[in-house]
Amino acid sequence: MIEQYLPIGLMILVALGFAACTLIVSSITSQKAKTNTSKDSAYECGLPPLTGAHARFSVKFYLVAMLFILFDVEIVFLYPWAVVFKDMMRQSPAIFFGMLSFLGILSVGFLYALKKGAFDWR
Repeated sequence: MIEQYLPIGLMILVALGFAACTLIVSSITSQKAKTNTSKDSAYECGLPPLTGAHARFSVKFYLVAMLFILFDVEIVFLYPWAVVFKDMMRQSPAIFFGMLSFLGILSVGFLYALKKGAFDWR
């Protein structure tokens, strides 16, 4: 039984050994970088940077991004349904009512976000 796993274990050992040898040889043979404050500073079109590298975004940005991802993923579920809709309607009309309930729940979520002012851009 263990003989079956021997090639896999050998391959893992060879891969780890190669990665370790590559890192060791690279660190031994490489030149150490010289630090220079002007070269290490942020470059912004040839001018000194105006703000720090880690600017803060409004929480509203993240809310809009999450809503976009949420509704975008929900819409992705509509494509496979639309592809099989005609064939499935011949077998069972329940597919139509299942999608109506899905769209109803999606609409309730959209109206809730609209009521809470999540789509205000001001």
